[in-house]
Amino acid sequence: MWHGIGDIRLDDVPEPVIQDPYDAIVRITTSAICGTDLHFVRGMKRGRILGHEAVGVVEEVGPGVRNLRAGDRVVVPSTVACGVCSYCRAGYHAQCDNAHPGGRRAGTVFFGGPEAAGGLDGLQAEYARVPFAQVGLVPLPDTVDDDQAVLLSDIYPTAWFGAELAEVGDGDTVVIVGAGPVGQAAIACARLQGAGRIIVVDGTADRLDLARHQHAETVDFDGEDPVEAVLGLTGGIGADRVIDAVGVDARRPSRGPAAEALSDQAEQFAHERAEAAPEQNPDGNSWVAGDASSLAARWAVRMAAKAGTIGTVGVYPPQVRHYPFGEAFMKNLTLKAGNCHHRRYLPHLVSLVGSGTLDPTPLVTRWSGPEDAIAAYRAFDRREAGWTKVALGFDDRGAVAPGMGEEAGTGAATTAGSHEGTSG
Repeated sequence: MWHGIGDIRLDDVPEPVIQDPYDAIVRITTSAICGTDLHFVRGMKRGRILGHEAVGVVEEVGPGVRNLRAGDRVVVPSTVACGVCSYCRAGYHAQCDNAHPGGRRAGTVFFGGPEAAGGLDGLQAEYARVPFAQVGLVPLPDTVDDDQAVLLSDIYPTAWFGAELAEVGDGDTVVIVGAGPVGQAAIACARLQGAGRIIVVDGTADRLDLARHQHAETVDFDGEDPVEAVLGLTGGIGADRVIDAVGVDARRPSRGPAAEALSDQAEQFAHERAEAAPEQNPDGNSWVAGDASSLAARWAVRMAAKAGTIGTVGVYPPQVRHYPFGEAFMKNLTLKAGNCHHRRYLPHLVSLVGSGTLDPTPLVTRWSGPEDAIAAYRAFDRREAGWTKVALGFDDRGAVAPGMGEEAGTGAATTAGSHEGTSG
């Protein structure tokens, strides 16, 4: 739970109850910590339960929920959508007209976010209330285990959406800026959407290693100028498609030619950070916002080929006002950005995983219990080695254990669901 900037605690709270006919109560078996949580924890309502990624077992449904029953294993989309408005019906679930208590123009609702994101309690808990459950819960076959499914709650839909925004197609050269969880997932998603070459840019060694294990070409921005490196790898042309998987928490290179090139822009970056994160409570090197808010955007524009496309899924909050629009304009770039429509992509991704076409498992680099969650938050925030993606195990009743999905039965490409007592 969030008690203040840099102050996250484990608390006992009342169990959630059905409040609306379309609610469901889900017993969480596995949750996870996401980079977006690190944005959220820098300012929200005291007492908010954190987290927007989860897999669980349905405990109870309201009378309006006709497609689910107690015992179903489900994955929870990170954003909330009603399923009946014109935006949901068109697949734009992140722009739902009915989910946000602030009204139809108030924006996307996330579990475990601030009031601006709907003010809904999150999923890093033993139980959670899920609104609009008839749409907001996706059943899981036993061929998809918890380890795989928790990455389908947010990370893989967001990565798929990023590749789709960037218009990745057959033979394209794709640059992914950022090798965190979404950037790693974007390697597989871009490849499945037809990419011919994939280049990943980051400055963290173990994340670059993980990208290389997926057979991506890598660029370390602490060792070389990333724009020059991409241009060199593409015959001076640049990338056809760029996916910005970093957003506002970009950090400056600590050494090398890129650091030297940016040395005279420290004041500008400091101004941008104050604008993006006006309230901070640094604890050593924890809970500190990125020190170069616009850098990933700048690099994305400069790495793109003329008439290329940039898909931005890294988070940029409304107070961020700096974007190299003039450079993009002069290159005839197409710019697309926004929050992912998780529910739109989840059923297809569940089928891909269940059939063996996609395996998200290597992205979970740490598995912790809830008692270790606070330490896990700190390690993940500091980008410590080996902390690319953190899963939190809450309850193994009804869960399919990590690594068991491939042995768990049939129904790979279905959404028939499974029931407690029959899994694993």
